[in-house]
Amino acid sequence: MIILDRVSKTYKRAFRPALDNVSLHIASREFAILVGPSGAGKSTLLKLLIREEKPDSGKIIVGGIDYDLLDERDIPLLRQKIGVVFQDFKLLPNRTVFENVALSLEISGHTNKEIKKNVPVILELVGLHGKEKNFPDELSGGERQRVAIARAMVRQPKILIADEPTGNLDVRNSMEIVKLLTKINKFGTTVVLITHSMDIVNRLNTRTITIEDGRITHDIKHGGVKDGK
Repeated sequence: MIILDRVSKTYKRAFRPALDNVSLHIASREFAILVGPSGAGKSTLLKLLIREEKPDSGKIIVGGIDYDLLDERDIPLLRQKIGVVFQDFKLLPNRTVFENVALSLEISGHTNKEIKKNVPVILELVGLHGKEKNFPDELSGGERQRVAIARAMVRQPKILIADEPTGNLDVRNSMEIVKLLTKINKFGTTVVLITHSMDIVNRLNTRTITIEDGRITHDIKHGGVKDGK
């Protein structure tokens, strides 16, 4: 599903590579955690996967799409296959919950009939039934993140990348979001969770990939990382 083969990326005026000869394979339907300190290369990896940045060398293949052969006009289609959730939600404050989620379908050219059918289904999945008419400032942090997840999932992407989705949440809401991501994964979506939280890592008995100084230093198939190591 996600393949990186000896991928490197160095930004202009940087002292060292953001990613240095990284090779990685994440299988279809897998749940993988990417962990590492700030500046380790996690954000660069995300930008490469959604084609915000291009590697200096190496090969990237996502969902069968070889990025070397990817035309610029096909990038929107690629991004329909990859849902992304961010720490700061990125919701439009003047749109309701329904409208925030519907926007993703509007942009991709879905009809009003399709929107009215699909949005309530995804809101039910993320536990927001009854909140359709609320605005973001009427929601808790956890509920806002659920809206962001619904927006990312409404187009039924094959891959969901969650970039520090619990960074602005308390412990209880953080674990609820993690449970939701696990639920989405069980429905067949490949999930990549990027986090600093060792508590989350230790609670999830799943593959954990540690990145430090642009290199993958550990790749543990099960059991997470203990004691921050």
